[in-house]
Amino acid sequence: MEHQSSMHLKKFNDRVQVMNQTNARDLTLTALDARNLQAEIFELLAKINDLVELKKDKKEEVINIDVGGGNF
Repeated sequence: MEHQSSMHLKKFNDRVQVMNQTNARDLTLTALDARNLQAEIFELLAKINDLVELKKDKKEEVINIDVGGGNF
């Protein structure tokens, strides 16, 4: 799934590069391309949000370590 999801961003990036190289002023996307790009961007934003939440949870996590002296 990772490869497929990055495909739409790569395709968009390639089209923007061509647009820049040809000094074009407009970039037109098909409805399907626009939907795929939107879905991929939303998926990436959701993953980023999950990672941020995970990081917040880890910061609040308290780790207690008890070290016994044993026979010392």
